[in-house]
Amino acid sequence: MSLLIAGSIATDHLMGYGGKFADSLVVEQLDKISLSFLVDDLEIRRGGVAANMCFGLGRLGLRPVLVGSAGEDFADYRSWLERHGVNCSHVRISETRHTARFVCTTDPTGAQIASFYPGAMSEARLIELGPIVERVGEPTYVLIGADDPDGMQRHTEECRQRGYPFIADPSQQLAFSGGELIRDLVDGAAILFSNEYESHLIEQKTGWSADEVLSRVGTQVTTLGAQGVKVSRSGEPDIVLPAAKNVTAVEPTGVGDAFRSGFLAGLTWGVSLERAAQVGCVLAAYVVETVGTQEYTFTRDQFLARLEESYGADSAKDVEPHLSLVR
Repeated sequence: MSLLIAGSIATDHLMGYGGKFADSLVVEQLDKISLSFLVDDLEIRRGGVAANMCFGLGRLGLRPVLVGSAGEDFADYRSWLERHGVNCSHVRISETRHTARFVCTTDPTGAQIASFYPGAMSEARLIELGPIVERVGEPTYVLIGADDPDGMQRHTEECRQRGYPFIADPSQQLAFSGGELIRDLVDGAAILFSNEYESHLIEQKTGWSADEVLSRVGTQVTTLGAQGVKVSRSGEPDIVLPAAKNVTAVEPTGVGDAFRSGFLAGLTWGVSLERAAQVGCVLAAYVVETVGTQEYTFTRDQFLARLEESYGADSAKDVEPHLSLVR
């Protein structure tokens, strides 16, 4: 069995400007704007929702299969992911486009000027899941995360046709998608992931009520930020869990991806939904305490200690046998 994670692969180029953008803007001349800012620093971070999730799964001792499209500049990123347990053999490499890139400059007030280049991500629509499954085995799940919309739709339809259980995680694409596309991506999913705002956006754009959404998926997992997570199933009481304890928040980017990694790891191990959510919350805590989506580290003992501190000794006891590959 395998775990296929389909979605974006990207790098983030983050810069800091010491002045205020507002001081350089002339309202009457915005139609002729031509500005250049001398920045103070540059950070290049690995990102993309699928790559982030695969990294988290690899840190927990699994070997997920990354499904996405990147450019020829992916070599160093590939090496990093493979060193952390990710199967990158099936990443499609574009012959003409660079890996997707987010370029953002932030001033001290928090104002940002940013651009996103989809690049090779636009070729995700050319990826077929069947040949990948022939090589890696029948999937436990295929997670379909934010990516090229046509690619997301193709993967979802192929999962239905071939009988692969799929997980809907449209996240960032919800704001740009119409109701018809969202309904197609969600309907029939084994699991639907979203944060609280996204869950309301799904209802608004699809025209489905919360109960109708739940009736169309096996399980709905809604992250609640610092308040934790809610796991819902039709006809069952909700599982509502607080976030991990004693978290020192530094940077929230990638927290949702880490939660998904932990939750999917728990499902793959065969622990309960409650335990899976607890694993997700603890992994998310490591990310929010770190600058960068793939810069966190922990040992097996550290992870178990944090799990016990937040959710009790029984939780750590249930998860411990599955962390044998974590060092």
